[in-house]
Amino acid sequence: MPTADKTLDCKGLNCPLPVLQTKKAMDAMSSGQVLEMLSTDPGSKNDITAWAKRTGNSLIETVEESGVFKFYLKKS
Repeated sequence: MPTADKTLDCKGLNCPLPVLQTKKAMDAMSSGQVLEMLSTDPGSKNDITAWAKRTGNSLIETVEESGVFKFYLKKS
């Protein structure tokens, strides 16, 4: 797993909150930094993938462990 510079806990939040929180966190980060976002919303898998493509940020890895999705996003 990539090393994250910051972790954002969005567990228990439903769409669109994980994406909005992710955008806010990424806006505050520097280029090249990695954000680990944790979510329990299965819909966030598609949402985060689409958001990363749309914004030009990189989705490095997605891991699912016991119902928790871990997204590793690198700021462009």
